[in-house]
Amino acid sequence: MGKQLFEIVEGGGVTTPKGFQAGGLHCGLKKTDRHDLGVILCEVPAAAAAVYTTNLFQAAPLQVTREALAEGGILRAVLVNSGNANACTGAQGDADARAMQANAAAALGVGASQVAVASTGVIGELLKMDRVNTGIENLPGRLRSDDQGSDDFCQAILTTDLVKKVSCVSLTIDGQQVTIAGAAKGSGMIHPNMATMLGFVTTDAKIGSPLLQELLREITNVSFNMITVDGDTSTNDMLVAMASGLAENNELTRSHPDFAAFAAGLQHVCVELAKAIARDGEGATKLIETVVVGADSDFAAQAIAKTIIGSSLVKSAVYGADANWGRIIAAVGRAGQPVNVGTVDIRLGDIVVLEQSRPIPFDEEKALEYLKGDTVAIHVNLNMGSGQAKAWGCDLTYDYVRINAAYRT
Repeated sequence: MGKQLFEIVEGGGVTTPKGFQAGGLHCGLKKTDRHDLGVILCEVPAAAAAVYTTNLFQAAPLQVTREALAEGGILRAVLVNSGNANACTGAQGDADARAMQANAAAALGVGASQVAVASTGVIGELLKMDRVNTGIENLPGRLRSDDQGSDDFCQAILTTDLVKKVSCVSLTIDGQQVTIAGAAKGSGMIHPNMATMLGFVTTDAKIGSPLLQELLREITNVSFNMITVDGDTSTNDMLVAMASGLAENNELTRSHPDFAAFAAGLQHVCVELAKAIARDGEGATKLIETVVVGADSDFAAQAIAKTIIGSSLVKSAVYGADANWGRIIAAVGRAGQPVNVGTVDIRLGDIVVLEQSRPIPFDEEKALEYLKGDTVAIHVNLNMGSGQAKAWGCDLTYDYVRINAAYRT
C-alpha cells in the first residue's frame, strides 16, 4: 500500500475550504417546506471549471453558466434552485435563468458574469419567479461559513434524494493545508455521461482555471460518468468547481510535486459523491459496485462495467438476492467490446460463480446472505489485457416505479 496522499475530513462540507460561505432557504418552489434555494459564495474571485450533461435538450441555466465561465473562468457564486428544472421552457425560461443570475449578483454584490446558475426538478414548467426573487433577496442573510451553511445548502439542492451527499479531504501542498470539499444531489434519472445530478466542489488550493477544467473532466470520467440508476440522462446535469486560492500554496501545475496528491484528493471527493448518488437511487436498497479487470483497454472495461451496472435484469437480481450470474455474463457479451468468450471469471464478493467461462459450484445460501447486504460487489476478470474500471449503481425495486409514476403529481 502506498502512502495516503490526503486525509478525510469527517463532517466537512463546501464551507470548510478557506473563503467560502453557503446558505439555503425555502422560497416556495417545493410542495414541502424543505429548502429549495441555495447559494455558495466565495469571498474572492475563484478559478472555476464545469462539465455538463450530454443530453441535447439542455436546460436554460446551463447556457447561462457556460457563458459566465467563458468570460474568463472566474466565479464568485453559484445559485441553485430545486423543485423546478427550468428545462424545455423556451425564451421565458432563458430569461428567467438570466434574471436569477442578475438578481443574485445584485444581492451578493458581485458581477453578473461571476454567478453560475443551476436548477433541478420538474421539466417543462416555468419558474415562479416572484418566489425565486424574494428568496434571492433573503439569501445574503442566510450565508454562513460554518457547518450550518453547508448543511442548509445541501438541503436546498435535493429533490427525491433521501440524504445529503458531502465529502471533504485535506492535504498538504507546499507546506500549506489545502482542503477540497463537495456536495451533490442525485437520485433518479441517473446515467452516464453525467447523470441527473448537480455537483459542487470547493477548494482553497491555488490552481488556474484551465488546469482545473482539464482535471475536472478527467476525474468526471472515472467518477460521475461511472454511475447509473435508471439509464436516463437528465437535461440539467452540471458539476462546478471553484478554487479560492486562499491556502496560499504555489500555483499547481502538472509538474508540481504535490499535483498528484491534489488530483487524488479531488478524485476521492468526486468518487465518494458519485457513490452516494448511486446508493441513494430512487427506491434503492443496495449499492452495487462492478469491477472489471483484464480488459483489452480501460475504455473497454468502462463500457462493460457500465453495461453490467445498467442492466435492469442484473439490478433486479441483486434486489431479489438471486445469484443469477447468467445476467452478468449476458451484459458482458452485449457491451460491444472485445471479449474472449472462453476466459471470463465472475465473483460475487468473494464467491466464485464462473471460472474461465465455466460454472463453478457455489454455496447458494452463502450467496443469498451476501446479496442481502447493503453493498454488493460484482467482479469480472476478462483475462485478456490490463484494462480496468469501476462503476456504481443500485438495485431496481418496486419503489422506483412508485416514485416515478407520480413524480410530477
